Amino acid sequence: MSETATKNKETRGFQSEVKQLLHLMIHSLYSNKEIFLRELISNASDAADKLRFQALSNSDLYQGDADLAVKLSFDAEANTLTISDNGIGMTREAVIENLGTIAKSGTKEFFANLSDDQMKDSQLIGQFGVGFYSAFIVADSVTVRTRSVDVSADEGVQWQSHGEGDYTLESVHKETRGTDIVLHMKDDGKEFLSEWRLKELVSKYSDHIGIPVYILVKKKDEEGKETGETEWEKINKAEALWTRSKSDISEDEYQEFYKHVSHDFADPLAWSHNKVEGKNDYTSLLYIPSKAPWDMMNRDHKRGLKLYVQRVFIMDDAEQFMPSYLRFVKGLIDSNDLPLNVSREILQDNKVTQSLRNACTKRVLTMLERMANSDEEKYHSFWKEFGLVMKEGPAEDFSNKEKVAGLLRFASTHTDSSEQNVSLKSYIERMKEGQDKIYYLTADSYAAAKNSPHLEQFKSKGIEVVLMYDRIDEWLMNYLTEFDGKSFQSITKAGLDLGQFEDDAEKEKHKEAEEAFKSVVERTKSYLGDRVKEVRTTFKLASTPAVVVTDDHEIGTQMAKLLEAAGQAAPDVKYILELNPDHQLVQKMADEPDEEVFGRWVEMLLGQAMLAERGAMEDPAQFLKAINQLLAKN
Repeated sequence: MSETATKNKETRGFQSEVKQLLHLMIHSLYSNKEIFLRELISNASDAADKLRFQALSNSDLYQGDADLAVKLSFDAEANTLTISDNGIGMTREAVIENLGTIAKSGTKEFFANLSDDQMKDSQLIGQFGVGFYSAFIVADSVTVRTRSVDVSADEGVQWQSHGEGDYTLESVHKETRGTDIVLHMKDDGKEFLSEWRLKELVSKYSDHIGIPVYILVKKKDEEGKETGETEWEKINKAEALWTRSKSDISEDEYQEFYKHVSHDFADPLAWSHNKVEGKNDYTSLLYIPSKAPWDMMNRDHKRGLKLYVQRVFIMDDAEQFMPSYLRFVKGLIDSNDLPLNVSREILQDNKVTQSLRNACTKRVLTMLERMANSDEEKYHSFWKEFGLVMKEGPAEDFSNKEKVAGLLRFASTHTDSSEQNVSLKSYIERMKEGQDKIYYLTADSYAAAKNSPHLEQFKSKGIEVVLMYDRIDEWLMNYLTEFDGKSFQSITKAGLDLGQFEDDAEKEKHKEAEEAFKSVVERTKSYLGDRVKEVRTTFKLASTPAVVVTDDHEIGTQMAKLLEAAGQAAPDVKYILELNPDHQLVQKMADEPDEEVFGRWVEMLLGQAMLAERGAMEDPAQFLKAINQLLAKN
């Protein structure tokens, strides 16, 4: 960070991520300039909430609600618009942290990976929750004057920037606490230097703010003539939206309130507003976003609901009210049962917290169930954004495991598509007569799953198989053992038995072939020794000569890969080699009298099977040598 300073004034360079965000803001949102006011008023409202909270432990800071407000004023001649609040304000350190950096891990890497086309996508901006910078959409320079409630009038701070490479900081005298933001408007931002335009925007975007929003207007006499004096006119309802009756709130108001609490730019997919009275007295307003935040899979991703107690703001990101697999949910909860001095530590072990968490979780799952049942297209868009985190649910939320499982979506052999749009319920509805298991296959990719040799017998018998190719899937299946009374069966396990789909004649034919092939199996096992756990005959293959499988209670291939990718030591997997006696190559191997050549055939078949199962083998050179020798001989 470059830095030059005088006694009271210094110039600092923006964090590089802020420069990129400013470029994204200024060049991508020209078609929706008006959102800047929503963002700045929302920040002012948050500052008021934080002052209320701090006053809980220090009543000298502030008493009563009457004076908390946001004030708008403009000067058409000076070409400025001012947004003022008398909330908590900022110290010099807070200004540097909040207006000079984006304090989120991984942001630099995220920007580095953005393509030119993505940089033009305004939806990306809402993924950062940094609405202050939207001021530069309409202003060519911004001045912020602020004073923290904790410091004296002489410790005010002035921040100025043209939204380019740097900003200046200096100490100023400020009589009152709070923040004034002065926008020096661009030519195309002058439309907002208008009383009716500002009123229109406040009505549209900020009517739900829980404190008054005022605008400075010229006084008029009874005949409508200007008197030369000014007055502050209240232009919003100043009533917290969640406290109003649902019947009095429009769809647009719900959507705008979502953007207020989430700082997202896109409309939510769904929401649920509920007031509960009884054992617990609370109101919840929960939203399901339409887009996942860019850092949702990051451990540092902030999650949770805004917490209010008796309408007093307590904290952002109260993660105790929502399980981790629903960390994408936005909104708030307002409880009358929790103490006003509640802390994160108290919340952790509080019975009321657990009750509210259970209720909110069920509310969200019900919302998702309704969406899945009523609008498949909308639910599919939800799944594409949040499916990976939903797959964490069965392991984390035992009490709702069945509900969560019903919301999961996968690809399958029924659709012949990589789209994950098959529910377990629809799979069960299509099960063959006599089928009592849900068959599934995990793989590294959809292509690997779709072309797996393990599918051959299922295709021939017309049995659907669920195809799982997300990295989390193998871990998921350790916790998801059954659904709707049907157990899951991996088709790569040794215990797989499709005997119920074969007639007596077919079973007898297989038994005879197995007996006839017994000597070849023993010969193969003798050659391989302890490199495999077992060698046996299989009749589940058609065009493939051999496959490898694992015992039912042994770690599977995908789980071993998952552990290795996480840097953990995975136990050695001992495979069972299964040979297809009807395949030409296996028959050629069986008829080979020369033990050395026989061994080359075994190496080739085992190597092929390992490649199909793992995508790798322990000794590729030995495999290639065997193939080359066989090719040279033939």
